[in-house]
Amino acid sequence: MKNIVFLFTFSMLLANCKIAPKKENTIGLTTQKAMVVSARIEASSIGTAILKKGGNAFDAMMATELALAVAYPYAGNIGGGGFMVYRKSNGEIGALDYREKAPLAATRDMYLDNDGNIIKGKSTDGASAVGVPGTVAGVFKAQEKLGLLSVKEILSPVIELAKKGVVVTKKQEDRINKFKKAFETVNKQKILFLRDWKEGDVIKYSALANTLERISEFGRDEFYKGKTAKILAKFIQDNGGIITEKDLAKYEAKWRIPTTFQYDDLKVISMSPPSSGGICLAQIMNSIESYDLHTYGHNSVKTMQIITEAERRAYADRSHFLGDPDFVSIPTNTLLSKTYSKERMRNFSFKKPTLSEDVSHGNIEIIESNETTHYSIVDQYGNAVSVTTTLNGGYGSKLYSSELGFFLNNEMDDFSSKPGVPNMFGLIGAKANQIAPEKRMLSSMTPTIVEKKGELWMVVGTPGGSTIITSVLQTILNVHEFGMGMQESVNQARFHHQWLPDMITIEPNQFDENIISKLRKIGYAIDEQDSRVIGKVDAILVLKDGQLEAGADPRGDDAAAGF
Repeated sequence: MKNIVFLFTFSMLLANCKIAPKKENTIGLTTQKAMVVSARIEASSIGTAILKKGGNAFDAMMATELALAVAYPYAGNIGGGGFMVYRKSNGEIGALDYREKAPLAATRDMYLDNDGNIIKGKSTDGASAVGVPGTVAGVFKAQEKLGLLSVKEILSPVIELAKKGVVVTKKQEDRINKFKKAFETVNKQKILFLRDWKEGDVIKYSALANTLERISEFGRDEFYKGKTAKILAKFIQDNGGIITEKDLAKYEAKWRIPTTFQYDDLKVISMSPPSSGGICLAQIMNSIESYDLHTYGHNSVKTMQIITEAERRAYADRSHFLGDPDFVSIPTNTLLSKTYSKERMRNFSFKKPTLSEDVSHGNIEIIESNETTHYSIVDQYGNAVSVTTTLNGGYGSKLYSSELGFFLNNEMDDFSSKPGVPNMFGLIGAKANQIAPEKRMLSSMTPTIVEKKGELWMVVGTPGGSTIITSVLQTILNVHEFGMGMQESVNQARFHHQWLPDMITIEPNQFDENIISKLRKIGYAIDEQDSRVIGKVDAILVLKDGQLEAGADPRGDDAAAGF
């Protein structure tokens, strides 16, 4: 088998982004020793090349993350942030929080007018929406502690990719065209992405290559205290933002204790707050564990009911309790308790839905972008890394520094600008997630590693905003409960419920109409919007013989590489 392979031929994909229909025995790329799965083959290939040089998963993390900043600027970044969960070959686990932070000058009501109403666009578009970026600090902190190679070795192929350029795919062409008006509105001058890019063109990222060369030469502090920091702070302020050189200089990525829990014979290791992912995933899985999903069947009426009702309750708790643990007290032990989840499901009935308005805590929403990206890595030494990283919205705030060569995030929108009012992704937030200087905003990112009987079994994660948690959930269940392989699991149609709005969102034209009809008859509202995609999962499964099988999502240009 070739060492580096496209996981899918793109001819499998339908032109209108519909998901390929369920195909039994669909098998993803299978390798013997190591694998990287990400949103672009260029990033997966560079991560794999670093592993071939003798690097480990943490070296490959730095390479893959920064290669995504080049090859996938829609969500890959050095102007955003993210979360990493890891498991070393000896079973040691950990988590790294390099989520963006609110600037020092941020205030609780900074996005409200004199009447206390949200100012449209202020938390989503342009410099006022930007949180202090954490990506560079995150990859350096992980690699410095756990990596093997030099930073220059790792960044060399990334810089070369930026100089050589990246071929535009059809999906990328469509994305650029979709956001052109926003680019024109937000940016004072013409930027690289306002050119008429077509599928097959090559975009060279010379300014980003220069920035990465300085970071390669001078290290992490180049971005936070060096020339890059000075240019970045001035650029943001010149465009009306409040981030200063002091904000950048004070930023630190932070080690966290991952959220862990048991489900049958699985140990699930996921991200802790300020990501809601791990706790919310645990609540849902604790709530459904006693039900025999395998008997009910995949995406059957009963299976969808049980999962929907568990999600409804978990997302209601997410809204009320979760935020940055450095600022708010979170009742983690209670939320992770199986007894608590069982009590939450006490009033569940197969005969009718529980109304979200009857589920406490419910008078606020949180919205979060779908335009995140995820990558999964297993190295030849047995280490595993699961990373989700984001600018928040597609191309973040749409503000692009032509001098530095990258987009800035619009992560400030993930705070509760006004408790009780939804964000751009429809999620409702409470006081626990209100804005404060140097606070990290709540997230749904759910990078996850699963052990089975004490051994590494799965590395999984996805973009998708509020649907991240439920996409990760269904991917795990598809393999564990319904006996699917990794690629087959990733290919399956997905559904989602997040408490508010009170409806089941499903991917269009993918579900049995009889199932939809029965759910409606029971009383569930179904939202089947055209071209809606729920998650783009990139995952790795350790097979019984020790080989690795990839699941790279056909909803995007995602691809795996390995050896």
